[in-house]
Amino acid sequence: MIEDAPQAAHPGKEPQTTGSPLPPGTLGGEQKRSIEQITLLLFITVPFLALLAAVPLAWGWGVSWLDVGLLVFFYFLGCHGITIGFHRHFTHGSFKAKRPLKIALAIAGSMAVEGPLVRWVADHRKHHKFSDAEGDPHSPWRYGETVPALVKGLWWAHVGWMFDEEQTPQDKYAPDLLKDRTLRAISRQFALWTALSLLLPPLIGGLVTMSWWGAFTAFFWGSLVRVALLHHVTWSINSICHAVGKRPFKSRDRSGNVWWLAILSCGESWHNLHHADPTSARHGVERGQLDSSARLIRWFERLGWAYDVRWPSRSRIDSRRSTGEDASRRRKEPAKAA
Repeated sequence: MIEDAPQAAHPGKEPQTTGSPLPPGTLGGEQKRSIEQITLLLFITVPFLALLAAVPLAWGWGVSWLDVGLLVFFYFLGCHGITIGFHRHFTHGSFKAKRPLKIALAIAGSMAVEGPLVRWVADHRKHHKFSDAEGDPHSPWRYGETVPALVKGLWWAHVGWMFDEEQTPQDKYAPDLLKDRTLRAISRQFALWTALSLLLPPLIGGLVTMSWWGAFTAFFWGSLVRVALLHHVTWSINSICHAVGKRPFKSRDRSGNVWWLAILSCGESWHNLHHADPTSARHGVERGQLDSSARLIRWFERLGWAYDVRWPSRSRIDSRRSTGEDASRRRKEPAKAA
């Protein structure tokens, strides 16, 4: 999907391209202080403060079922927008989507407030190209393998890399998205989707309860706490899942499976298989490995909204197992059912 590029001279750095005929997918291109970047930085810090305040505030004045419902609904809307849309569809081409579904996934992913579509995809493609090696934007092994170096690296992989001065060239890593006028527009309208994501919960809460207090608590739980929780779960795939976890499959990096993140990450924490087979539409390929993103892709396929889905066959899965895996785990049936 991505052409080979020379290894960057420094971790996270990439030669800048000039004279590109493709318009940028973000308002600032690769510049760090664009409107989208300022919006993202703002809504990294504010929801995090709300998350810290959530427990004492819940103890003091409680949380309603409406607040919980809004938090859960918008959490999984944004999470699946990222996992199914930004990640499996736009980044890796795990399936093809009819135009309405493609646009819906782009908007849903944008409402997770994790950055504009084109920038997210470009960064992630670069991550796969240099995974856990020099040039990876967010490897926890960036500073070495000693305990102090790993602690520093985990912080970098979790959130620090987003404050770095370097940006991934969008015309090099996401030219397919830049050529699509609608997707480019959705990416450039990141501030709009952020506002929509944050204002819908208090609007619903206020209308249901017919009170300003209901709007406020819905904003606190359904907007701020929800965004902060989703941010840290997503960032944990970059940090935790590249530092610990089981590695039953062959990959050229240190990606691991972390079972306790599976539900909250919508199946993304089965990260070792993903790096062993990046285009697979299903990450949780073993019995009992929950992968809600794969389940939804299966439903989209049955409805005719998704097609050419790259479901992993049993032989394909077994061919990627690490040396020494028990041969008795091989099965004849395909693993395509999500």
